Amino acid sequence: MARHTTQRATDSEPVQRFDDRAAAGRALAHALRRYAGRAHLLVLALPRGGVPVAFEVARRLGAPLDVLLVRKLGVPGHEELAMGAIAEGGLRVLNADVVDALDIPPAMIEAITSVERAELDRRARAYRGSRTLVEPRDRTVILVDDGLVTGATMQAAIAAVRAQHPHRLIVAVPLASPESVAALRPLVDELVCLLTPEPFYALSLWYADFCQTSDEEVRALLRTAAEGAPSLA
Repeated sequence: MARHTTQRATDSEPVQRFDDRAAAGRALAHALRRYAGRAHLLVLALPRGGVPVAFEVARRLGAPLDVLLVRKLGVPGHEELAMGAIAEGGLRVLNADVVDALDIPPAMIEAITSVERAELDRRARAYRGSRTLVEPRDRTVILVDDGLVTGATMQAAIAAVRAQHPHRLIVAVPLASPESVAALRPLVDELVCLLTPEPFYALSLWYADFCQTSDEEVRALLRTAAEGAPSLA
C-alpha cells in the first residue's frame, strides 16, 4: 500500500513559501531523514527545476544523485497545460482527458513528441555526456521535482523507473496541487509532499525566487554531487 506524507512544517516554522529551490530541498530532506545513510538509495531529479531540490536531498541523505530526463508535451498555444509527457527509454504517457477535450489530432501529438524527444536527447548529452543513467534496479529510488501541477511529467517518470524494477519508489516534492497528489499516490510506494495549497494557481507563487534553472547549473550540481557521492555498488 502506498504511503502518503503531506507536511506543512520544516524543522521549526510552518512553511508558507520557500525562499528558493535549495531551501525547498533542505525542507524536503528533513521530511525524508529516515532514509539517511541507507544502502542502495538513489535520488533522481527531474531537470531542470528539480535538480537544485534533489541536490540538497541527496547531500543530506548521503545518496548518489542523477537526473531522469522527462519532457512535458504541452498543448499548442497553451504550453503550460500538459497533454502528456515523454521519458528516457522511449516511454510516452498521454492525458486522454486533455487530448479528447481539446480534440488534439494524432499528427499534432506526434509532431510535438518529435520536438520534445530531440530536446530530451540534447539534454541527455549535455548533462551526462556518454554516461548512462544510474541503474534503478533493486534500489530505493526517490524521484524529486520542484513541484507538481498536473502530475503528467511525474507520471511518465514513475512509469520509466517502474520499468527498471526498483525495490521501492518514492516521489518527493516540496509542493503539489491536491489533484496531482491524488492521481500519483496509487502509483508509488510513498509520496512525500510538504505543501498542497488550495487554490494552487502556479508553482511560482510558492517560491520567493523561482528563477529558471540553467543547463550549466544542472551540470555544476551533478558534478558536485558526483565528487561527494557514495559508491553505487
